[in-house]
Amino acid sequence: MSLLTKGSLFGKPRCYMYSVEWRKRGLPHIHILLWLENAITPDRIDNIICAEIPNPKEDPILYSIVKRNMIHGPCGNFNTHSQCIKDGKCSKRYPKPFLSETQTGDDGYPKYRRRSPSEGGFTVTIEKAQGTWVLDNSWVVPFNPVLVRTFNAHINVEYCNSVKSIKYICKYVNKGSDQDTFAVENECDEINIYQTGRYISSSEAIWRIFSFQIHERFPSVKHLAVHLENGQRVYFTADNAIDKINTPSKTTLIGFFELCKVDGFARTLLYHEVPSFYLWKKDRFDRREQGTCVIGYPGVKKDTVLGRVYTVHPNNSECYHLRLLLHEVRAPHLSVI
Repeated sequence: MSLLTKGSLFGKPRCYMYSVEWRKRGLPHIHILLWLENAITPDRIDNIICAEIPNPKEDPILYSIVKRNMIHGPCGNFNTHSQCIKDGKCSKRYPKPFLSETQTGDDGYPKYRRRSPSEGGFTVTIEKAQGTWVLDNSWVVPFNPVLVRTFNAHINVEYCNSVKSIKYICKYVNKGSDQDTFAVENECDEINIYQTGRYISSSEAIWRIFSFQIHERFPSVKHLAVHLENGQRVYFTADNAIDKINTPSKTTLIGFFELCKVDGFARTLLYHEVPSFYLWKKDRFDRREQGTCVIGYPGVKKDTVLGRVYTVHPNNSECYHLRLLLHEVRAPHLSVI
């Protein structure tokens, strides 16, 4: 993560998220989704992602790493018992077709350049218990040469250029830990007692004992309330019900209105821009003490926090249009009655 974020291997990141998982196989692996400030243009894809076997004479180390870690299968006619075979076909769609240059535009991942042996592509000889095969670029899993050479591991890198691929990766990142539902039957009980259990391998247990990161998202997101007058949510118990009714807690929306009355810089901001410059604590917004100084406004600093206003259904017409105004009107205390 340091190489991708602080080292800006692919470019300066705008935001990222990742999740570590084990899937009962012992060693951990990670799914990372990285957004860049400057989008990767199609002509730059080949400089970042490679789906070809390296030249064994020019870079024998990278050739060895790719041979050991980045070759799929083989499956299909080579090995019909491979785990990726579903209904007689490879679920990962290998082998891939040969291409002289990378192609984009389809609703999915790009079709990376994979030159055939007749066009100068290289081959590898794979030896396994099932046999020995000579494989070409159609079996290579897309990778970044710097990453695989640095870590000597299987690291699949893909360029996300469609909604379908984004949904696929977000699903992987947010799917959570392995769980199962089971029943506990007792001869004395007439009702089955159902419980939810989690599977934790020894590697995951050690990972958690040492407090290593499992999930991380950047930048952080601050949810902002939106409601009509006296329409905020109030949470209370039997002990504090009277106090909550008499002095309900302030929401971020009320705090925003009050902030604009006393802070000149806040009146230049829209509601969702406030968390970048102010920290919400103890029912009010305070200026951030960390971040980048804002030119022309002494004492004001900007951080990478994003503000997101809760959605409102259009059927709730008045509150829905209030939300629209909050995204368009600055200094609301001067214009909202």
